[in-house]
Amino acid sequence: MINFFIDRPIFSTVLAIIITLAGGVALSGLPIARFPQITPPTIVVSAVFPGADAATIEQSVAAPIEQQVNGVPHMIYMDSKSANDGTYALTVTFEVGTDQDIAAVDVQNQVAIAQRQLPQQVLQQGITVAKRQPQILLAVAIGSDDPRYDYLFLSNYATLHVYDALARVHGVGQVVVFGARDYGMRIWLDPAKMARLAVTTQDVSTI
Repeated sequence: MINFFIDRPIFSTVLAIIITLAGGVALSGLPIARFPQITPPTIVVSAVFPGADAATIEQSVAAPIEQQVNGVPHMIYMDSKSANDGTYALTVTFEVGTDQDIAAVDVQNQVAIAQRQLPQQVLQQGITVAKRQPQILLAVAIGSDDPRYDYLFLSNYATLHVYDALARVHGVGQVVVFGARDYGMRIWLDPAKMARLAVTTQDVSTI
């Protein structure tokens, strides 16, 4: 058999090329499901408490949520961050191989139990439970050569026109605008009109 291919080098070369091409085509058609899961799945719980500092969030938001979420099936550990800008984020990490959809449902159920102990301002803002992978899949940079479009304009453009479009893509768990800057607005309130309409300062700020 070896002598057959040695005596026919052209045939051997063509056959080797065909085998290589067939292998390349077969490799590109392999399903991703064949690859093992090597990173632990994570679930992120996010909440906002307008006007609260980190200490207040830890006591009134973090404590009730973490007390309920702690101990969900297949959980390895959890890590939380309370910031002075009123934001709260809890990252729950699960064992490798855990179904991320089921893990998200388990966390969502525990958060629902904790909602009875949370401040009304937090419930009005809403609490999100989302699946997230520890690695960033795609990073997109937005820039412009036109001096009229400064950093603030580009940040606002990304938030209004790019963020939602990416978030709606099937399979996307989270979209983050790094270094986001928002336009500010100063509002003067009319106490008499607010009294007639029975609205508070908090109601105006959440519109």
